[in-house]
Amino acid sequence: MRLAYRSLIWGVAFFFLVASAVAQTEYKPKFPGDPAHSDSEAAALGYMRTVLRAQKLFDKKNGHYAKSLTELVHTGSFTRRMVNPDQGDYTVGFRSNKDGFALTMTPAQVDAQHRSFYAEEDGKIHAEEDKAAGPDSPVVGKAYA
Repeated sequence: MRLAYRSLIWGVAFFFLVASAVAQTEYKPKFPGDPAHSDSEAAALGYMRTVLRAQKLFDKKNGHYAKSLTELVHTGSFTRRMVNPDQGDYTVGFRSNKDGFALTMTPAQVDAQHRSFYAEEDGKIHAEEDKAAGPDSPVVGKAYA
């Protein structure tokens, strides 16, 4: 009888341990309307919003968008560390063109918790769950009004 009781206690304790571990992995939005599906996505989207705002400030001050991420250093809250293309689970892609730029965030593995993202000078952030995001992908957010 004592052994059965002890086994029951350990079983219940194990159940609650597993249940709490599962509950802790669920993503909690960082702000109302947060489009992220994971902490990794939240970091990637935060990076994109920072770059997009810095580009807007750079354009306002200089009359054109920055041709590289290095040019954005110390514009808004864009720091030197942000020039590194390896940003956590994502790799940054930046391409400038005559009238603007394109910014991409590509995860090591695209899935529901690690979507790919794309943005241009209009500030709209596009996402895809199963392929590289582009200008025709669904919009999930905007960096500025």
